[in-house]
Amino acid sequence: MPTVPLWVLFSSGCAPVLLIAGWLIAASLEGAGYDPVSQTISVLAAHGAAGFWVMTGALFALGVCHLLTAWGLRTAAVAGRVALAGGGVAAVVVALIPAPSSGGSLRHGSVAVVGFVLLAVWPVLAADGSGAAPWALRPAPSFVATAVMVVGAVWFLVELQREGAAGVAERVVTAVQSVWPFVAVASCLRHCRGGDRTPT
Repeated sequence: MPTVPLWVLFSSGCAPVLLIAGWLIAASLEGAGYDPVSQTISVLAAHGAAGFWVMTGALFALGVCHLLTAWGLRTAAVAGRVALAGGGVAAVVVALIPAPSSGGSLRHGSVAVVGFVLLAVWPVLAADGSGAAPWALRPAPSFVATAVMVVGAVWFLVELQREGAAGVAERVVTAVQSVWPFVAVASCLRHCRGGDRTPT
């Protein structure tokens, strides 16, 4: 089984830290006019927002982290690595084409949807059906991870339509999507050391 380089733990671990720090700092720069419960992360990265460069930089860095993790996560199936890399590219493109200061943007929204989908399905696509796979790359945990992300995305869409807690829903699902690559990498490294092998 291919080994996973130790540096992938750093790239995957930085992803949720950068994303969450980005939205916290950008929201604090925006001040009381921004409501994190109902407003999305894209509002923080919109043209004219006080924290525009912070959130844009965080999204760009998130995408680079996913690309590096996909490159180094050699234990995962190729289809899953490609989907994770595609999610990284989508994050970079979202950073490069921010939402307008008011109203929607078809280009921005379309890329964001593609990114959501790719980051939701990559765990299932990365799964290894053999009994020797690391825990996070086994079919059952991979399916659960994808199911949680899909449910989170549906929740976000529902909140967006009803003008409810869209900001909370988006933060939950994006946080889960940014953490799972780290879980997968940590599982692979632990497996390589013999820490999660099922006793026979």
